[in-house]
Amino acid sequence: MADPAVTIEADDDSLLGAVVGGVTAVTLAVAFGLMFLGVPWFWVAFPVGFGGVLPMAMGLVKLYERRQASAPAEQVDDPLATLRERYARGELSDAEFERQVERLLETESPDERTAERLQESPSENGVGTDSERVSESVRERDSE
Repeated sequence: MADPAVTIEADDDSLLGAVVGGVTAVTLAVAFGLMFLGVPWFWVAFPVGFGGVLPMAMGLVKLYERRQASAPAEQVDDPLATLRERYARGELSDAEFERQVERLLETESPDERTAERLQESPSENGVGTDSERVSESVRERDSE
């Protein structure tokens, strides 16, 4: 199975490469077009294209990539966070909450980072997945 981080980096590199290639092609076409038309200041297209347009285009690509990289992380944790909020407000009973957490964990695809994080080996306190931690906290609350 491909590592998601490597896939994202490869996509980012291809986008950046396409933008750099496009700006380079346009800059060269304009500069040499002006030269062949006999315009004496054709050389101005080079510093404008490579010194101005290219860095701005690369900066916009990097900004786009950062925004795209941060958006999925927020969406991945959303279903479990919503479930926790509903439980905290008292909208769900203990049994209903546990049933929905189990169903959520079963329906997540194994490719998602959240599923990998939730299925890691048990932590220091002996409780591993979120459902186990919730079950443990419910047992502690009931025993009080």
